[in-house]
Amino acid sequence: MKGVILAGGLGKRLYPLTKVTNKHLLQVYDRPMIYYPIQTLVNAGIRDIMLVTGGNSAGDFLKLLGNGRDFGLQHLNYTYQQGEGGIAAALQLVEFFVGDDSVCVMLGDNVLEKDITGAAQAFMRQRRGAKILLKEVEDPGRFGVAVLRGDRVIAIEEKPSHPKSAYAVTGVYFYDREVFDIIRTLSPSARGELEITDVNNVYIERGQMTWQLLDGWWTDAGTFDSLLLAGHLAARSSMARPQGPAGSHQPQEEPEVSMRSEAWVR
Repeated sequence: MKGVILAGGLGKRLYPLTKVTNKHLLQVYDRPMIYYPIQTLVNAGIRDIMLVTGGNSAGDFLKLLGNGRDFGLQHLNYTYQQGEGGIAAALQLVEFFVGDDSVCVMLGDNVLEKDITGAAQAFMRQRRGAKILLKEVEDPGRFGVAVLRGDRVIAIEEKPSHPKSAYAVTGVYFYDREVFDIIRTLSPSARGELEITDVNNVYIERGQMTWQLLDGWWTDAGTFDSLLLAGHLAARSSMARPQGPAGSHQPQEEPEVSMRSEAWVR
């Protein structure tokens, strides 16, 4: 299985911080945001990884990450996304890299407490189709929401006004190589993007979508509130850390923090 991290977004919700750098290079506790999804993939045994970057700071990823040695990797792959065209458009750029393999796709601003090894292994046994990781949340209308019937996902609705479930779709997706054929059939949405929700709904229509609940806490770090909270959660967490220059710092006791956020624990 290959791993892909999508880190090409411009991070407009974090302006003016992102006026001078890519949001995925911003600090989350004691390391750059991009370290977290890389470590999540490595912990799951995925070592052939492609990073999709974009914007004026794309070269800074290479300066920071190099060949991935800090994560125990022998090499790290990079590609560049021109502008913004949606998650599915970014994923389309890595077709040559994935080849005939399956792929785990992570959004670069997602920070997870627990590893995804179990989900990755389950998808390898599945062999075909797709798998998404879900998290029960208090206000699902801010996310893509999975509509469930029994143990099946029957639809995914993007930020619905009246959610049919409390299960948000997290930024971790598993696909077979058919995902690229599906993307080629898509038309841009009303906001001019190729939507990953449309990709997922094709798999659902084919009866090839499975799902699994994500363990531990999960947050994105794409807003000021969630960026701050992600740092506090990471500081108190025993999550695995890279062994490079940023990996020697140990989690410390932090004061209790109370805020409305996009982090969810069940």
